[in-house]
Amino acid sequence: MRKIIIVGAGQAGLQLGIGLIDAGYDVTIVSNRTAEQIRHGRVMSSQCMFGGALARERTLGLNLWDGECPPVAGVSFTVPDGAGGKAFSWASRLDLPAQSVDQRVKIPAWMTEFESRGGKIEAADAGVDDLEAYAREGDLVIVAAGKGDIAGLFARDEARSTYDKPQRALALTYVHCLAPREGYAAVSFNLIPGVGEYFVFPALTTSGPCEIMVFEGVPGGPMDCWGDVRTPADHLSRSKELLERFLPWEAARAGDISLTDDNGTLAGRFPPTVRKPVGVLPSGAVVLGLADVVVLNDPITGQGSNSAGKCAASYLGSILEHRDAPFDAAFMQATFDRYWDYARYVTGWTNALLAPPPPHVLDLLGAAGGNPRIARRFANGFDEPRDFYHWFMDPDRAAAYLAEVTV
Repeated sequence: MRKIIIVGAGQAGLQLGIGLIDAGYDVTIVSNRTAEQIRHGRVMSSQCMFGGALARERTLGLNLWDGECPPVAGVSFTVPDGAGGKAFSWASRLDLPAQSVDQRVKIPAWMTEFESRGGKIEAADAGVDDLEAYAREGDLVIVAAGKGDIAGLFARDEARSTYDKPQRALALTYVHCLAPREGYAAVSFNLIPGVGEYFVFPALTTSGPCEIMVFEGVPGGPMDCWGDVRTPADHLSRSKELLERFLPWEAARAGDISLTDDNGTLAGRFPPTVRKPVGVLPSGAVVLGLADVVVLNDPITGQGSNSAGKCAASYLGSILEHRDAPFDAAFMQATFDRYWDYARYVTGWTNALLAPPPPHVLDLLGAAGGNPRIARRFANGFDEPRDFYHWFMDPDRAAAYLAEVTV
């Protein structure tokens, strides 16, 4: 039985680990926090997952919250007019509902599931020396999390990394008592040119159903305003102030909100980065990077957990197909390349949305308000980002598509 060690107990690490256990591998997952510490810790992400990523979880029997997590039925899109109104606004249903389960709920449950299926969890804050020991002990070491020296093992891929600085000041606010939008539950996305983005959607947290508010501020702009926030109450107050200033229709929904808990806030920033997938240890042994370790995108397109799940599924397929051959550097590069055939489109689309929207993008988004076909295609692109390259990313293709759908 081949032994695989995964450093990091997140969406990708646990999903991959459970898939490997089910396939008969000996798997150990190394986590620097216990399930209890995760459950009672700070929120980690917004993790809205769309149909394709959820389907990959279901194939492994990991859809544990279908009966209690509020579904996200669609996507709405609004651009303010700068005078307190809306330049345009529309909504469209998703072909398959999305879902967001707080990782403080999901990860502890998956850790229990992993152990119940025969996996082993080791509590350790792994460093390079630990990776050396794991490389001697196992057939394959996969790094799904890591800071400091571990992160330094995976060199930045300059050719694939568009930015070297953070492109947004990020903040999350988990709340109860947000008034529901009219119609159906959706990711309510608001793009404020020159200022940033705000989106909000239903989720399941440790205290039950909630809404997750996501703020993305252009650096140096008025939504880049979290540095002086010191308490959870201050964070909530700042969230409401931003809505009142820029998005009055969203502020109207938020009049009675309260934090889900004192750990239901998060703020920070990071540069979107693609890294080389093969890390070389001082001994010469190699380790394979997984998910955010090698492809880290800004949350503006909501692809983080989706990509993590799809990366885990891609790596699982590569490992199973490799059978008994050595897990050498060539295998690791090929495994990443297979995933990059998908991830490159997510990265390209995400990076494009971080830039000021070009005229053809605004034309398409504006036209969606009067054409349900365009709106549906944009909404469902969150589940299948590769589709955007056929009609959204290029001015000529956008013009051709508009001509086609407006005949």
